[in-house]
Amino acid sequence: MSGAIDLHAHTSVSDGTETPTELVAAGVSAGLGVLAITDHDSTSGWDEAFRAAVGTGLTIMPGIELSTQLDYASIHVLGYLIDPANADLVAATARIREERLHRAEAMVARISADYSLTWDDVVAQTTPGATVGRPHIADALVARGHVPDRSAAFASILHWRGGYYRPHEAPPPVEGVRLITAAGGVAVIAHPGARGPQRVLSDARMRSLVDAGLAGLEIDHRDNPPSSRPHWEELARRFGLIRTGSSDYHGTGKPNRLGENTTSPEAYAEIIARGTGSRPVG
Repeated sequence: MSGAIDLHAHTSVSDGTETPTELVAAGVSAGLGVLAITDHDSTSGWDEAFRAAVGTGLTIMPGIELSTQLDYASIHVLGYLIDPANADLVAATARIREERLHRAEAMVARISADYSLTWDDVVAQTTPGATVGRPHIADALVARGHVPDRSAAFASILHWRGGYYRPHEAPPPVEGVRLITAAGGVAVIAHPGARGPQRVLSDARMRSLVDAGLAGLEIDHRDNPPSSRPHWEELARRFGLIRTGSSDYHGTGKPNRLGENTTSPEAYAEIIARGTGSRPVG
């Protein structure tokens, strides 16, 4: 294998702006050796990405970013090498996607009282079967001219202090880790130094996650402030967790660039050794 290893990227199946085929092309252009497809609560972009990667030299790591909630904080759990047909995981992600849809509808109803915005505007920003969420509302606000880009939407109208926000209901992270592990996957907490996880993930709660099967922490990520990283590095050492790094690429939906943070070959090999639900393709 040659090229860097980026284990967190999104397609238009969730809130990325590129199709799986386009994401693969972007990964090739970025000189990556491995790229994980980790759409929110969905694996439906895998097959297209697998087909697009044939003959490119790029290996696709199958994954998912599972939504979980703890004390009103959103905590995302990356699951690598899961069995996409695992019945419990399929049922859980279907419930999460349905709740995401209702949440988005409720937020649009609130926003529409003060801004020109309809549900059809949001649907126009999605692809069929996509996991609908706040990024699609942001894109609709951009299309309507209310904000210049997604980042501005999240900093203002969609901010949790903006008055239109509705909390996202999802299973607790311990359940998310158990679901991923039971599906043969390798569970890694995404960007734990971000505002939400940093606030609620105490050492005791980390122990409960490790006991449930947690395998790693995504430490090298732009949403983890440099000041927070020594804390997560120490927890990774204490609990014997894999340290990963990723871009969390969303196409034009975020400023994150492919390969801006990467995972070591040793950590990647450990994930491969642990996962049993599926295999990388490429």
